[in-house]
Amino acid sequence: MGAADVTGVDLTDLDVFVDGFPHDVFTDLRRRAPVWWHEPTTHTPDGVGFWVVSGAPEVLAAVADAATFSSERAPGAAGGGTLIQDLPHGFAAGVLLNMTDDPRHQEVRRVVTPSVAPRALAALEPELRRRAAALFDAVDVDGRCDFLTDVAVELPLQATATLLGVPQEDRHDLMAWSNATLDYEDRELGESSPAAEAAAAASADYGSRLVARRRAEGGTDMLSVLAAAELGDGQLSELELFMSYSLMIAAGSETTRNAIALGLEALVVHEDQWRRLQREPALVESATEEILRWTSPTLYNRRTATRDTELAGVPVAAGDKVTLWWASANRDERIFDDPFRFDVGRRPNPHLAFGYRSHFCLGANLARLEIRIVLEELRARYDGFELTGPVERFRTNKHAGVKHMPVVLHRRP
Repeated sequence: MGAADVTGVDLTDLDVFVDGFPHDVFTDLRRRAPVWWHEPTTHTPDGVGFWVVSGAPEVLAAVADAATFSSERAPGAAGGGTLIQDLPHGFAAGVLLNMTDDPRHQEVRRVVTPSVAPRALAALEPELRRRAAALFDAVDVDGRCDFLTDVAVELPLQATATLLGVPQEDRHDLMAWSNATLDYEDRELGESSPAAEAAAAASADYGSRLVARRRAEGGTDMLSVLAAAELGDGQLSELELFMSYSLMIAAGSETTRNAIALGLEALVVHEDQWRRLQREPALVESATEEILRWTSPTLYNRRTATRDTELAGVPVAAGDKVTLWWASANRDERIFDDPFRFDVGRRPNPHLAFGYRSHFCLGANLARLEIRIVLEELRARYDGFELTGPVERFRTNKHAGVKHMPVVLHRRP
């Protein structure tokens, strides 16, 4: 990896991420300053600097202390959340599940956890396998496809729609709206655009009507379960239900699709590992974990210091923004042997693709299942695959977002 000048790094310049995660920059940060103060630049939202935590031990220390490093806000602050830019408290921060702290966070988690528990997923697995087979049957006509849109998007999106009780015919609208709000092709951090605003409005209208139906009619899907739940202070508000719908659409489909797509790219580039996986079917589970480590679909999450503290001996002031870079932690040389080697048999593999402790991803088991099903379909059907064009990425520093991935899949003779 090449050396990077940390004094000139601007992690809020989205052009730094257009070709993928800048691993050279973060390798240098881990070695020289695993807890580093990022001065504000012309790209930085709010005009406020923030801490960049790039090393795995330092990231773990922060996420293990949720009382000091809040997902919601500093005491009394008007904004907070898990993005670099402040989001208003009481609308996003403090309402979205991933932007709440305990005890509220755990209270809501307990309601929806049974929907994605192993028993529930075991019941869902045959349907997911049927849907995955249908997706591959469709692309097997000539083997050429956009693997992102034809496969990687579809399986997680169909699963999420099923879990939320969203009609399958509406799923592409949901994905289009989510893509428009997550992409920064025509804007910078902290800015909006006509396309993003229109998508947010359309999603809000659809989500509000869906929430109202779930409140009135009930059901067994996750949104209905949330709507009927009685928590310590009563039922969730309409805003909390709408935010839950929005979060589940994005988190349930967007991150897993990128892991699936970039996992295939890794198998194309590291053909020896694909051949190894073909020979050793027992490696599917460890390959799934390595794909999660390698792709790190969520690049960072932010916390806010609630008090004066230290992180790895570095003083952090109350109210400071602290960004935790999972994609960098998953390449930390102190934790992973030869971290820039893609190894489908890697064990142990203590990656942080799903976060850690109280905010460990609710959908982790579902994501693992979906990736495993895709790998098993690939093994059963194909001798190999190749990229037929460049991988097109979203312009963002938050997700390892893929727009398009043209490939040809070679059937077994």
